[in-house]
Amino acid sequence: MFGLSPFELMVIGVIAVVLFGGNLPEVARKFGSSYRDVRRTLNDVQQQFREAEYEAKRALTLDTPAANKLDEPEDEPAEPAAPKFKPPA
Repeated sequence: MFGLSPFELMVIGVIAVVLFGGNLPEVARKFGSSYRDVRRTLNDVQQQFREAEYEAKRALTLDTPAANKLDEPEDEPAEPAAPKFKPPA
């Protein structure tokens, strides 16, 4: 995990217990809630960017000449371009 060996994780755990002692569960709870708030804010920002991107794409497709051509009927050929297949007798 995170490129750390099990021994390094144990050393970090021992240092955390020495520094925080009995307050370790409270510190972990605060860290978890802070992490959750950061993730929630990050997701909100990402959603706003997605919505802005969608609106920009939508505006571009409405402004293009190809989108405006949809209102005009296309010229269809009166006869097919290829000859009709006739099986041999």
